Amino acid sequence: MALNVGFVLIEAISGWAVGSLALLADAGHNLSDVAGLLLAWVAYAAARRRPDECHTYGWRRGSILAGFVNAIVLLAAMAWLMWEAAARLMTSGTTPPPGVVIAVAGAGVVINGVTAWLFVAGGRHDLNLRGAFLHMAADALISLGVVLAGVLTWWSGWAWIDPAVSLVIVGVIVASTLPLARQTLHLLFDGVPAGVELPAVRRALLALPGVASVHDLHVWALGTGGAGDVALTAHLVLTPQAPSPDVVLAEAALALRALGVGHTTLQLETIACGVGCAGPGAGAAQIATPVRVEAD
Repeated sequence: MALNVGFVLIEAISGWAVGSLALLADAGHNLSDVAGLLLAWVAYAAARRRPDECHTYGWRRGSILAGFVNAIVLLAAMAWLMWEAAARLMTSGTTPPPGVVIAVAGAGVVINGVTAWLFVAGGRHDLNLRGAFLHMAADALISLGVVLAGVLTWWSGWAWIDPAVSLVIVGVIVASTLPLARQTLHLLFDGVPAGVELPAVRRALLALPGVASVHDLHVWALGTGGAGDVALTAHLVLTPQAPSPDVVLAEAALALRALGVGHTTLQLETIACGVGCAGPGAGAAQIATPVRVEAD
């Protein structure tokens, strides 16, 4: 964090001072890593707050909101850079001092390379750390591209190289940020989390002993912490021959946990009255006095 925050400040100030959009774009790319980590820490702290009478799920959704804010801020910055780069390509614009561009971007190669190296050992055993290593290694390659652009500018004197390189970097950032924006927006609107297939969940519930039908099935994310942050509620209509509620509940919890659902609330009902709480289009009938059980 210390290395990358310091470098982002140096690169952004240098890019602004000499008018290099390539340096500003690279600074934006490195800033996305810093902002993502900072927001993740804030979200982690919020997620650890205990539920209370006002927030019965606690603040676990803070991690989703943090990811969405991070993506939107970064996309807004990249939109400005894209506009500025396009304007410079259409004019004869001044060429930024290539020596400054090479020196600052070269420092970026070193810092991103060192940061990637810090993740090497842990990346052998942890997929998240391996992902961090690959991300920082990619950042080092992008900084190396800015160095090469500076060298080419020094050799040729072409003013269009700097904005052209900045557009390439912007494209890389937007391509990696749009999926994050889509995914977090999807989760903010209680969409089914990635990795959980609703048809498979429905089939697993219907396969439980004594379950005749399923309705009012809802799956959503409480946060971004994996299966423990995936919640499910459903009504299960049981046949008269169904085993005890404890048996149904235990088997349901095991089946759902295998499908990536860690927080389950089930309402067990029997086929009797033909009209119940399902409502229009729910596809099942229940009695008026259901039994409610929960599993975590």
